[in-house]
Amino acid sequence: MGFYFSSNAIEELKSQVNIVDVVSRAVSLKRAGANFKGCCPFHNEKTPSFVVSEQKQIFTCFGCGAKGDLIGFVQKYYNLDFNDAVAKLGEEYGLNLEKIQSGPDKQKYYDINKMAASFWYNSFTKEKNMGYQYMKERGISDAILKTFGIGYADESWDSLYQYLLSKKVDPKDMVELGLVKKKDSRYYDKFRNRVMFPIINPSGKVIGFGGRAIGDDTPKYLNSDESLIFLKKNNLYGLNLSKNQIKDNIILVEGYMDVIGLYQGGIKNVAASLGTALTQNQAKLIKRYTSDVVLSYDADSAGRNAALRGIEVLTAENIKTKVLHVTDGKDPDEFIKKKGKDAFLKLVDNAVPQIEYRLNSVKGNLNLSKDTDKIEYIKRCAKVLNTLSPVEADIYVKKLASVLKVSESAIKMELMGKSIIDTPQVKQQKDENKEEISPIEKNILKILFTNEDFLPKILDNRKMMESRFSNKILDLALENKVSLKNVQDMLDPEESILLNKILDEVKIGGNEEKVFDESVSRWRLKELTKEEKEILTLLSMADEKENQANMKELTLKLEEIQREKNKLSRG
Repeated sequence: MGFYFSSNAIEELKSQVNIVDVVSRAVSLKRAGANFKGCCPFHNEKTPSFVVSEQKQIFTCFGCGAKGDLIGFVQKYYNLDFNDAVAKLGEEYGLNLEKIQSGPDKQKYYDINKMAASFWYNSFTKEKNMGYQYMKERGISDAILKTFGIGYADESWDSLYQYLLSKKVDPKDMVELGLVKKKDSRYYDKFRNRVMFPIINPSGKVIGFGGRAIGDDTPKYLNSDESLIFLKKNNLYGLNLSKNQIKDNIILVEGYMDVIGLYQGGIKNVAASLGTALTQNQAKLIKRYTSDVVLSYDADSAGRNAALRGIEVLTAENIKTKVLHVTDGKDPDEFIKKKGKDAFLKLVDNAVPQIEYRLNSVKGNLNLSKDTDKIEYIKRCAKVLNTLSPVEADIYVKKLASVLKVSESAIKMELMGKSIIDTPQVKQQKDENKEEISPIEKNILKILFTNEDFLPKILDNRKMMESRFSNKILDLALENKVSLKNVQDMLDPEESILLNKILDEVKIGGNEEKVFDESVSRWRLKELTKEEKEILTLLSMADEKENQANMKELTLKLEEIQREKNKLSRG
């Protein structure tokens, strides 16, 4: 598992450790005015030209040109990389420096899940079993079973465990992924006598499993334990297949079989949450592909409540939402098998817009022919209307007035008499990426995904992409032909949220060429300013008698930098 030190840790190290003390452990230093001098450890010399500034906490050699801070010295002298140099200094000076984990190797876990999926698929297809029989009784074709990679976990206590063991998989990793359980010293399979549904993320990696019990075993559905690669709140079942089938909208259903049944029936723009209420991260995932959702949940009270929660979450992401309740109490899987694709598409066309659905929901058991109930209904509607924009509210005030046969002004007065009740805001995911992403980098990312023709120019100026995040996005863009959807599929949810935020915030208004040129100029100006400051520091450290040649060279370079800075500032 990789790591890096936080910026706070680096600052703590530099504030508590003196470069003179660090360098003097390797170099014999003597005070020379405000600085310290010695023979350079990086090249052979008889006359000392190696200078350490205690005030500025840097070193430089006027002979070979080596320079840097205390971390740079340790890196170069002991031949260490940056992290190891920081760790060495922290240990030597007794500092407990904050480490941040940076992307553990998830591929190992993906590979293990893929092995488990293959094992269960072979069990499902190669021999007679109750799982295959159950799915055939549900009317699912062999082709669709293969498309979804459906498997079967047999009744044995440890068949998967023994198989993975034969593949040299560490039992600890099996437990971590929730494939097996451990009791005392014994390992046993978590899933037994169940139809297995591989849960595959949009980039095609098996991240977890759902298991449907055969017969009356409980629980009826059992999901993988959450792990490093599987968080239910971040994923949707079936999206790996449906993402390429989304034209106008996506239909969200409740279960695995609803997804499979609709997909087989020709409705392929479908996905399901994983046994939980719809989450903000799932809404953000959906928004990569569409801003139009149809919720198709059960018509019972649980399904209606789930629809209302889903509306709240989706609306917070500015996703247009409608609600479809399948008629006759059937679920989508049953309905499409009996009525067919066209009948289901008719239900989609007649789905109720979210505002109307919310207004209908607050009606409850009220009898609107009674004045008292009508007044109560208007009060309940006011709470909904007060969450809308003025234009939306005006439209629905008119509709309510017409249906209830009351004046618009009466409803508006009810609205004005109430405090505005905002829809509960879903807390925004904290950005765990602690590094700073400069405005220049944000401009370049926006340009990259606005006009892919700029990719060669961006690569020529790659030094502008200074953060790990921006470089990761650029690498993924190269691998995926600058496809935003494909890039997002390869990102962790937090990274995807951050990228979306950047692309939403940055406005370039079709001026890609101008913004790019300005960004290059600003970056170059920043680099020149850094070089200028560095040279001025070196000049202040140089001995006028012993380093005349170097001082002349530095002065000429300084003048050149200042000329270029003036030119850029005027341009």
